Amino acid sequence: MSALSSLARLQAAAAGIAQPLATVRHWHVSGAPLVLVPLKLAGEAAAPLAVMLGSAPDDATLLVVPQPRNRDLRFAFAASLAKLVLNHIETSRGPVEELPPGKDGEERIRYGDAPQLLVPNRGGVAFLRMVGRSTRFRSTEGPYAVDPAVPVLGRWLTWFADRHDHPGSSLLGAVTELLRLHWATGQSSLEDGNLAALMGWIDPPDGLDGPAAAARAEDPVVCPPAGPTTDPTFDNEVLAPAIAGYDRSGGAPAAEERLRAAVASQITPTWDLMWRAVELLRALPEGASVPRRWERDRDAFTYYHQTFGEAYPQARRDPPVRAARRLHDLERAQDAYDAQRAFDDPLVMAEHRLAGQAFGGTVTECDPTRLDETGKRPKLRPLLRVGTRDPVRLDVGTTVCSAARPALKGRIVELDDGGVLLELTGGMGRKLTPEAGAVPEVGDRVCFTSLTEGSFGVARFPDREDTPWTHGGPPVEYVPTDEDAEEEWS
Repeated sequence: MSALSSLARLQAAAAGIAQPLATVRHWHVSGAPLVLVPLKLAGEAAAPLAVMLGSAPDDATLLVVPQPRNRDLRFAFAASLAKLVLNHIETSRGPVEELPPGKDGEERIRYGDAPQLLVPNRGGVAFLRMVGRSTRFRSTEGPYAVDPAVPVLGRWLTWFADRHDHPGSSLLGAVTELLRLHWATGQSSLEDGNLAALMGWIDPPDGLDGPAAAARAEDPVVCPPAGPTTDPTFDNEVLAPAIAGYDRSGGAPAAEERLRAAVASQITPTWDLMWRAVELLRALPEGASVPRRWERDRDAFTYYHQTFGEAYPQARRDPPVRAARRLHDLERAQDAYDAQRAFDDPLVMAEHRLAGQAFGGTVTECDPTRLDETGKRPKLRPLLRVGTRDPVRLDVGTTVCSAARPALKGRIVELDDGGVLLELTGGMGRKLTPEAGAVPEVGDRVCFTSLTEGSFGVARFPDREDTPWTHGGPPVEYVPTDEDAEEEWS
């Protein structure tokens, strides 16, 4: 937790209402996201109980498994869920955009939109990941055949869960995590995992402050848990008798309806909270880098959708080379995401200034036409002194860029009590005189940071055949020696 977020939590506790951690929204919110509120049977890792889903507050569909331990009922539930989710995926593509050919000369396309799934919390993401893993390998033929849509659903849910791990992706989101990214409350991080308590701090009902609304949310009768686990009291006093009554009745419609009503009473309050949270996020202005990240999401969705029929289901475990490549990509994406959020949002940049990774202040000296003539050709290298009171923890020689215009880059030449002396190295044009407005003037407020969105080039990893057998490559050919022969004879 940073110093700024700690301060915001203290202010929230003193004021009785959540405090902003961001001035803009750092996540894309679709016009019609698919909201899913899942529930599972307590004590059963892969036994779904119910899910409420839909793309509008007044368009909810409730799917219930009346006996979660019954395999046939579970996969009938998965088939119904698959039809709704796959329909959302197919209707969320939008018009096809034609892109310029890539480096290989092949034509490219990109869907104009992409599906977006929202769940209440991290547990909802883990539940979708588990449902994907338990369904994507199911056979559609033989004695235990499932509906053909079930393994397709499993592959898509696995893909969404993998994209959720990608920093900055907006295809699958946990609403509690999105709210915590933009607001700080006066309660602990563990309590922030409760959607009702979190919303109580951010958007308390009339007549209540944040602490009172959060305390009210802890009452499971007033605000049932947001799933995927249910309240133990509800399990013992309501759910277990309802399931037992369904079993005794032999699956009578009346018994199933009573069970649906009981489950609906637990899931509907979370459904309403989800859409309130979506409206709160929509009310924030979108960050400047969000559309670019959404383009990457649409590129990923387009590629997977176009190649879906040619690919096999995702493996249970990535082979070593693929795992290393994936980890490398995630680390790069995290660095770029951190930098983009800071460039978009002065509140986020303030955290980096407090940490010493950035500094802001006023330009006190400037030599905009200075040339470096030590090489074969003169180069434009203006000098800029920034007076700052920030704790600068960067070394001389560190490359920095402007927070307002990341293309403007420089190098720290000197650090002293008066500020930071910079030599600007790029982003001023290609001539020996800087373009108008490219170099800050004396008296301008500026902010420079060591953060960078990154342009690392293509990462190189060995082919699987070029790795040792411990990492999936071919085993070393065994050639017996004289010593081996002697040991065998003895």
